[in-house]
Amino acid sequence: MIAFVSGTIAALAPDAAVVEVGGVGMAVQCTPNTLSTLRIGQPARLHTSLVVREDSLTLYGFADDDERQVFELLQTANGVGPRLAQAMLAVHTPDALRRAVASGDEKALTAVPGIGKKGAQKLLLELKDRLGEPVGAPAVGTPVTQGWRDQLHAALIGLGYATREADEAVAAVAPQAEAAGSTPQVGQLLKAALQTLNRAR
Repeated sequence: MIAFVSGTIAALAPDAAVVEVGGVGMAVQCTPNTLSTLRIGQPARLHTSLVVREDSLTLYGFADDDERQVFELLQTANGVGPRLAQAMLAVHTPDALRRAVASGDEKALTAVPGIGKKGAQKLLLELKDRLGEPVGAPAVGTPVTQGWRDQLHAALIGLGYATREADEAVAAVAPQAEAAGSTPQVGQLLKAALQTLNRAR
């Protein structure tokens, strides 16, 4: 088990980072929120979970140990593999997932790509006693997540785009974010922003 990797960020992609550890580049699959905290050429420490398959070894990286633990707990539910668990953490923080499961919030789970109404109902039943209680309650009157603009902008800068390009991409996806209401999904917005940047090049 590789519990964490610590080294210099050598490269960033929309869904992964390459961390140089002792002269070896380790590819680590990460959520957009984790990627937004990383910068090429800067040191980083990622908590990791190694997923072993017959034909592959995949390392998943997280900003903190709580996120890694929730990633592994999610996979104890039937039908949840590492990709779906990562998608759930791309859309929700660990505490938001705990709150959704504790309150039986189907809508929160169906916001994750790949989870339908029946799947959400099944997951709520299976995960009810596994994720535990939320660690911290959101303060009254403050949003649960930071502004999507800040998160998205930081993620694009972390991927190596210039500030001007990031500004333009954020502006381009603003209508989509506003249509999503008060809690737009940063992971989906990042994909849309990257598509607009690719078209512009």
